[in-house]
Amino acid sequence: MIEIRFHGRGGQGAVVASKLLASALFAEGKSVQSFPSFGVERRGAPVMAFLRIDNHPIKLRTNVYNPDHIIVLDATLVEAVDVTSGLKPKGWIILNSDHSPEEFTGFASFRVATVDATKIAVENHLGSRTHPIVNTAILGAFSKVTGLVSIEAVAQSIREAVPAKTEENARAAVEAYDKTVLPSNDHPTEG
Repeated sequence: MIEIRFHGRGGQGAVVASKLLASALFAEGKSVQSFPSFGVERRGAPVMAFLRIDNHPIKLRTNVYNPDHIIVLDATLVEAVDVTSGLKPKGWIILNSDHSPEEFTGFASFRVATVDATKIAVENHLGSRTHPIVNTAILGAFSKVTGLVSIEAVAQSIREAVPAKTEENARAAVEAYDKTVLPSNDHPTEG
């Protein structure tokens, strides 16, 4: 079983991202489980969402405490929350940032990939300039980094489930897939 934890801020779409990714993985024949965790439910407050992936039915019904990978929709959360709590060694941190992975020196036990999902969201008019919705873009990065789901399945999941700006959201995922920056010593891997 592979477990993923999403870190975002209220209004960025972390919970929706988890559901969209679950849908894409399900379409490719995986068993999935997606669920949110809310603290203070307000725009801008830290939120988490979780996703489990397996080839067999998933019976576990707990939060994800030791994720294999994490997805961070807002780089400022790195300073506010221990996003790496429980993250397995060599797990991927997929981070919405315009910085290179090598600039995140505090994550030596993990692998870091970055994508400027904010810029991609703004260019595709997803949300506003001050509150861009980065969730679909970050899913493209996840596809590229992990190889666990195809970008085609991610884009199709977006087309089927996102009610507004459907093509813009699908395009953001594909653009992020193409623009994700991996550490210079690493390449996309499965798992």
